[in-house]
Amino acid sequence: MDEGAAMARYEEVAADLRQRIDDGEWSPGETIPTTAELMERYGYSKETVRAAVDVLAREGLVRVIKRRGTVVQDRTVGRRRIPRSTTVMRDPLRGYVFPAASRPDEPWEVHGQPKRMLAPIPSDVAERLGVESGLEVMRRRRVTSPAGEPPFQIADAWIHPDVLLEAPQAGEISTGPGGYLDRIEEAGHGPLEWEETTRVRMPVKEEASLLQIAMEMPVWEMTTVGVSARTGRVVEASVRVIPADRAELVSKLQRGASAQWPVEPVTPKA
Repeated sequence: MDEGAAMARYEEVAADLRQRIDDGEWSPGETIPTTAELMERYGYSKETVRAAVDVLAREGLVRVIKRRGTVVQDRTVGRRRIPRSTTVMRDPLRGYVFPAASRPDEPWEVHGQPKRMLAPIPSDVAERLGVESGLEVMRRRRVTSPAGEPPFQIADAWIHPDVLLEAPQAGEISTGPGGYLDRIEEAGHGPLEWEETTRVRMPVKEEASLLQIAMEMPVWEMTTVGVSARTGRVVEASVRVIPADRAELVSKLQRGASAQWPVEPVTPKA
């Protein structure tokens, strides 16, 4: 089969399905026809139909849910601008507040119950904490969003096992005023310093399920590590995972000394 022709076929199917979704033939939360029904409708193979659905999934238009089908996603939720400030603030009740997508006084809600448990640590986070990959480490997890919206982010906080021995309350359900970071600092590691790394990757199955997105939808991963003032080593790592179609990172650029305005005239050399 001609490769170009095959590509045109799945793009043709994707374009038609996209238009029908835009026209409101299927509302958010409804399922589109099954693979078999789409094969009969368009007269194309299973591979072509599935390739077309994959295109829509990558665009965030649909999500394939096991034992339910291909579900149309709600696109009325707007993309949020996340200012990438380097300033860490402090709230009298909540403790440290890091740059986030929330706006002042905007209510957020937790989806499900916040969880704390010993869980196998991913290799990249293990490397940052300086522990063995797969080791069971204390993980605090919350899935949150602005009130009334679908899940926006997964926030995981991993606490170094040695630090947990020094500050056991950091791993408890109730960490006390200021949260687990205050308990870590009180154990002799304050004041903490932080470094943040951002990357784009594909989600794992559990993340896609919690965020209600397709496996084909990339995610932002923002990892903030806290460094002890006493030992100079990483004592905790906080990882936030956000669907790529839900956010955009914004940074305000500053002029350096060489970029001041008005521009100084350049005198030609003789």
